[in-house]
Amino acid sequence: MSNPNGYSIQRTMIIYILLIGFAALLVSSEFVMDTHSTALKRELTHNFERYTSGELAQDQVYEPLVRIRNKAMMMVGVILAVVVIVLTMFIKTITEPLQHMVEVSKAISAGDLSRATGVETRNELSQLSAGIDDMSTNLQEIIMLSRSVCDSAGRVTASTMGMMRKEQLTDGGSEAMRHQLSRLESELDMLKQVIEFFKLYSVDGQA
Repeated sequence: MSNPNGYSIQRTMIIYILLIGFAALLVSSEFVMDTHSTALKRELTHNFERYTSGELAQDQVYEPLVRIRNKAMMMVGVILAVVVIVLTMFIKTITEPLQHMVEVSKAISAGDLSRATGVETRNELSQLSAGIDDMSTNLQEIIMLSRSVCDSAGRVTASTMGMMRKEQLTDGGSEAMRHQLSRLESELDMLKQVIEFFKLYSVDGQA
């Protein structure tokens, strides 16, 4: 599913990979250019001539190669720095929010509907976070409605049983009982509509 208001996770991953690849390619190109340059060959040849004539010590002959080695080590450090930066960005933008949503989902499945993800990113994780929060809100509304229906049923049952025991089914008592039963029936119909809104898990094609 696309995210018109931000960046998709797939695009983000491609950008991270391209950053690492670009840094590696840049370093490799620089190293190849240094080792195959005409200036390096000319300098090495000149150093060997001076070494042959006794003007340079043996260690001084390879100074151009030492410079290239030091430069290569610095380039490797640059690549490592880029990798660390990319990994840090990946953890901050993807791994940490995803781990947080996993923890909240486990809490919701355990019955703690007071938890909320609250993840605000510019990718699909924000949509997933909003879906989890909406699911928790809907569950809370269903539970509150069910609790209200149970309370009403308990009151109607207690009142009916009390009237039946005392045999006080007068016209006023009958009217009050009829009103309570009507209210209970209305709440049950509402709860039924809410339940029918959901698609339940089915076994062998039967819900």
